[in-house]
Amino acid sequence: MNVFSRIFGASLILGTCHLMGTALSLPAALEILENNNLEIKTAALDLQSAQSDVAIAKGYNYGSLDFTQNIIRSNDAGNAFGFKLSSREANFGDFGLSDFLACQSGTPPAYCSNVLGKQPTDLNYPGYQNYFQSKLTYMAPLYTGGKLSAYGDISLKMEQIKKLDATKVKTEKIYETRKSYYDMALLQNSINHMKTIYKNISTLEQTTQMMIQEGYAKKVDLLEVQARKANVERNIAEMEANQKLLYHYLSFLLNTPVTEIELPASDYPTSYISEGDVLANNTDLQKASRGLEIREKMVDLAYAPFLPQIGAFAEVSSADDTFLGDLNNHKAYTIGARLTWNLFNGGVDQNSLEKARIEKLKTSIQVELARKGIALQYDKIRTEIDSLNGQIKSLEKELELADQIYKNYEGRYHEHLASMSDVIIKQSQQIEKVLNLQMVKNQRNERIFALEKLSNGVK
Repeated sequence: MNVFSRIFGASLILGTCHLMGTALSLPAALEILENNNLEIKTAALDLQSAQSDVAIAKGYNYGSLDFTQNIIRSNDAGNAFGFKLSSREANFGDFGLSDFLACQSGTPPAYCSNVLGKQPTDLNYPGYQNYFQSKLTYMAPLYTGGKLSAYGDISLKMEQIKKLDATKVKTEKIYETRKSYYDMALLQNSINHMKTIYKNISTLEQTTQMMIQEGYAKKVDLLEVQARKANVERNIAEMEANQKLLYHYLSFLLNTPVTEIELPASDYPTSYISEGDVLANNTDLQKASRGLEIREKMVDLAYAPFLPQIGAFAEVSSADDTFLGDLNNHKAYTIGARLTWNLFNGGVDQNSLEKARIEKLKTSIQVELARKGIALQYDKIRTEIDSLNGQIKSLEKELELADQIYKNYEGRYHEHLASMSDVIIKQSQQIEKVLNLQMVKNQRNERIFALEKLSNGVK
């Protein structure tokens, strides 16, 4: 599927959701995220830039072909004579033979007494000469001691690292989107609990008002109920505000307005990721491995100065005193090769090679350290998840008990066996359990998604 169709498809999905008024599902949101998120787009452009670097590195193997067009006018003696010679237009007169022949044809003896020491006017003081030279030059590296192949390999590894970076950014944004959906489900679940509590308080408020009228309750009992009701209203308003913030954040992630989502069936995501999955798929470990491979190529690169460098060139040109004049008759060819070999430079190359080997060894140790660090993170997250799961089970039981205790005390209040303060205390404990359960579930979900992120999205 090409980029256009993917973007069009994602836009169509979102547009359909808005038009039909249906909630945006998590799979549809992830598809939109992949095509619309600005950070994912930026990472994709970084990858394209790295791919261009690979093409550049490969291009150096093919040498260079240059066209040069010289347009010169000069009366400098060396230039004028050289221009004529290059244009294959030099004649004996250009050597100053007119002065020599004058001595051979009856010139006074004083003038010709030292004919070989005479400075020929035509050679030393020529007129202006035009020079138009068209030249095509091809230069190619035949052997560089492994430099070009090392540069090519390094650029390929850098491309792979950029690809891993792009994958990591995508995984990070998927993680944030999925977590936002489950956070929304968790918030909605907590809001439902709080609304049930609010409904119970409203019922208690009405009952208390009736009991005051009948003389079985005091005004202070009603004030306590109303204060508790206001507290629950504040908690619900805070949770609804957090929902709005989540919608704003989802809109930012998807780079498009989101006003309604389809909540996950459960606010309790599960994960069966093993340590092997994490070590095999972790982006940072893969990047570290590519970094070690780059260090190995850097050693090859540091060894290249110990080897000879061989290059070849070929050149074809044509010159005349007019542009492209007599092009075929004045053409010239040159081919050649050059070998250079540095034999001594004060030990710089040897020390550079040793430094490259040390850096490779250091990187290999860092890779092993990173591997152990990722394994430690996995163990830490798993332990935290197990601990939080235990807390959730305990809190769910405590909430269930708090609900029953509140109902019991509410009934006892109606029978004048408990005070309103006792009922309010039990309801406060009920609310506390709801909020604590929400907090611990949120922590557990964050740790599960962190584990998925650690394994590069593997679930």
